[in-house]
Formats: sequence, C-alpha cells, structure tokens
Amino acid sequence: MQLGFVSAIVPELSFEELIALASRLGYSCVEVSCWPLGKAERRYAGVTHIDVDTLDTEGAKRIQDLCSKNRVGISALGYYPNPLDPDEERRKVFVDHIIKVIDAAALLGVYKVNTFIGRNKSLTVDENFGIFHRVWPEIISHAEEKNVRVGIENCPMIFTSDEWPGGNNLATTPVIWRRMFSEIKSDYFGLNYDPSHLLWQHMDYIKPIYEFRDKMFHIHLKDAKIHRDKLDDFGIMGYPLQFHSPKLPGLGDINWSSFFSALNDIRYKGPVCVEVEDRAFEETLEDREKSLVLCKRYLDQFVI
Repeated sequence: MQLGFVSAIVPELSFEELIALASRLGYSCVEVSCWPLGKAERRYAGVTHIDVDTLDTEGAKRIQDLCSKNRVGISALGYYPNPLDPDEERRKVFVDHIIKVIDAAALLGVYKVNTFIGRNKSLTVDENFGIFHRVWPEIISHAEEKNVRVGIENCPMIFTSDEWPGGNNLATTPVIWRRMFSEIKSDYFGLNYDPSHLLWQHMDYIKPIYEFRDKMFHIHLKDAKIHRDKLDDFGIMGYPLQFHSPKLPGLGDINWSSFFSALNDIRYKGPVCVEVEDRAFEETLEDREKSLVLCKRYLDQFVI
C-alpha cells in the first residue's frame, strides 16, 4: 500500500509546495484536487492544485518530473461535484469537468480519478437511477477509452439541512453499489472507499471490503466519532453532524487494525490516503500540517 493524503486540506499551497510538504512528512503519494478555478461551494471543495483546463503535455511533464524528484506519487485526481444535479445546465458543467479530469489523469499517467455519482436529493433511489443511466455510461465509456479507473466515494453528502432529504450522492450503501456495478459493467468503474461513512450510518464497514474486493480502486482514511449522548437526543433521523464528528485516524471509533487486516486479506496494494476533516486541527496551516504528522505516525504501524 502507498500512504498518502488528500490535498484539499491545504488549499493555500501551490502544487510545488504540496509535493514538497508530502515529501518532507514522508508520505508516498497525494490525491490531488482538481476543481475548476473559482469559488468553493462547500468545505473541502473548490481546491485546484492542478488546473485541468490548462494542462498540456509540457505541463504534465513538469508535474511528473517534480513528483519524481520528490519521490511522491499522485494516487488519483480528485473532483467531487454532483453529476446528477437536478439543474441540467449545472449537471453538464460538472460532467464536462469530470471528462477533463479523466483526460488529465491519462495525460499524467495517473490513470485514477475519484468523484461522486451525484444525486437529485428530492427523488427516490429508483428515480435517480433513471438519471444515472443518462449520465454515467458515457463517462465510464470515456474512462475506458483513456484507460482511467473511476473510483466513486461512498459519502452520502447528507450532512446539513440544504442537503436533505436524500443527500447529494447516490452511492452510499452496498445494495446501491451492487446495482451500479450490475447496470454499468466495467473494470474501470469502482469505489474510492471511506469506512467512516458506514460507521456513522451504523453499518458494517469491514464486510464490504471482501464483497467488493475487485472494486476497491482507492481508499480514504478518515475516522468518525459517534457522540452517543447527542445520538440519544437527536436520533438517527437527525442531521448526521448533530451526532457524529469526522476525526483523524485513531481518534474516532473505527477499528483500524481490523480494517487493515481486511485490506491485507484481499491483497489490496493501492493507495490509502488520509482525508483530514477534523475541526480540532483546522484552525491554521500549522495545525493541519501537524494533523498529517500525527496521522502518519499512527498509520505507519499498518502501512509498510
């Protein structure tokens, strides 16, 4: 496995500074955020460490040389919009940029892109699959042509009042993943798996590793802490952030020993990238760099 982190946590750094930081801290790789230039619509979004709109062969070569010099790889390119947005114009903008990110991944020789399926939060799962069939076959077909694997993160995107009732990402549960992968059969369509989202949904986050072993393209390492007193107050139908908090690996309720044991069982050899969303470590850039130091210190016991 290759231990890395998601670049969205250090938006103020240039790409050169990002790779230098990863090298200095001893990380093997980085998932590089590739949002379009512009204002972020939510936390951890809108970060552009590689501008795929302007990337050309010469620029890709500079990036490759810089990574090689620092001995830091790119685990994947990351862009997480809502490709099933109810507004068809916005949907087209998102899908068009995903296609550009796929092209950039091929140009860079990265061959992995992480994103969301998206969702119309006001429609049922079945109704969203109708939109899914209009949007995603074309994306995956393009990815196949470019030899790029697309990993879908399993985050429900249902944390705040404006994301209710259904959330902004369809790919939340094993039953939905089975349907996705049965309706678009492709070796280039898989998961960017984050166990923390199953934890706060009170689901088994180990079992899917075995069932979807061939779809584990990329792993996000984020922990979560369920606050039982708050859960008793708000109940499971409250907004999820009312009863849980994202945490650094080792500071929440995930059993990381069991998690990495399962990854070893399936002979997973890909990237495992820390996704820092712990508010206790976000106040300053120095705090966020310290969080990456702590994460690596903890995770080195599992990743050799």
